[in-house]
Amino acid sequence: MTMSRFIAAAAMATGLAFGAAAQDRGPIKIAHIYGKTGAFEAYAKQTQRGLMMGIEYATQGKMEILGRKIEVIEKDDQLKPELGKSLLAEAYGDNGAHIAVGPTGSGVALAMLPVAEEYKKILLVEPAVADSITGDKWNRYVFRTGRNSSQDAISNAVALGKAGVNIATLAQDYAFGKDGVAAFKDALKGTGANLVFEEYAPVNTSDFTAPAQRLFDALKDKPGRKIIWVIWAGGTNPLGKLKDLDPARLGIEIATGGNILPALVSYKDFPGMEGATYYYYEIPKNPVNDWLVAEHRKRFEGEPPDFFTAGGMSAGIAVVEALKKAGSTDTEKLIAAMEGMEFATPKGKMVFRKEDHQALQSMYHFKIKVDPAVKWAVPELIRELRIEDMQIPIRNKR
Repeated sequence: MTMSRFIAAAAMATGLAFGAAAQDRGPIKIAHIYGKTGAFEAYAKQTQRGLMMGIEYATQGKMEILGRKIEVIEKDDQLKPELGKSLLAEAYGDNGAHIAVGPTGSGVALAMLPVAEEYKKILLVEPAVADSITGDKWNRYVFRTGRNSSQDAISNAVALGKAGVNIATLAQDYAFGKDGVAAFKDALKGTGANLVFEEYAPVNTSDFTAPAQRLFDALKDKPGRKIIWVIWAGGTNPLGKLKDLDPARLGIEIATGGNILPALVSYKDFPGMEGATYYYYEIPKNPVNDWLVAEHRKRFEGEPPDFFTAGGMSAGIAVVEALKKAGSTDTEKLIAAMEGMEFATPKGKMVFRKEDHQALQSMYHFKIKVDPAVKWAVPELIRELRIEDMQIPIRNKR
């Protein structure tokens, strides 16, 4: 090699090394893709707030890790699967996101999973619930801090599933509802309870008269305890609509899982109702939740954190802890760090299961208490269902 070519090659190598080093000193970019507008807007707002608080908590307020600033890029998928898919590709490809968090809806999440695999970048799912996200549609780049349908279903089956109980389900006709009922059905096996009927309705249903009649007809002549278990998300209120149709005249009860505080207002009509929930701010007793409750009240006019605020915070903490453990934004190092990783959240310990990257976590069996001094119904803890108390199935093909 001539001296001039040697100098040119050395200069090019130096330039490339300098460029790589400069890039390593740049911000760590986290894309948050969520349904900022659309039917789950309330959930999305809570998740975004919690995510930022989680990053703040895990970085002791510095909002930086590995000596680099954290930059959160927000994108609104409007609860549209194709839009979510294109926004994730944009985040990875054009914006240089190292990790993505989201989305709000299960349908959007399922559309996004192949994009994470194509770009070979981490997608941390929060709060989309469908089992198939970490089940048959899963790939190795997908992790989830949010609970899955099986965790919801198994905890509710523990609360409701007893010998002599007949249950019919009402769910939304899309991935969240269908996966939830399928998991609930599996979880009821061996409890002695019978699942006698499944009713599915469109996501934005507001008139529940016809679905209710089919549910009533399926249950009314059954012996023993009769329950309609509702699995629903969004702004419509099937609980109130069902109650207006007076199922009690047929000896039929209504049951459901936990929900956000505005939805818990309607639970005041159901004192003593049992179910299982993902989070209620007064239930977990740990330093992370203490900080979240105190800081949230301080910053947001005395309001306590809600259902999805805790989930968003868990995701923020998980991202920071993964980066710390990996010591890098390299995807393979992050996967190695995150598989089996334990981390503290407002719900206590979570663990990313190696086989499917689902975060194993506690759930809470509750009974509704009505307190006139509280605007919403209070899910009073009966029993914490710990990680070891629930056998969550592995549904992927790994």
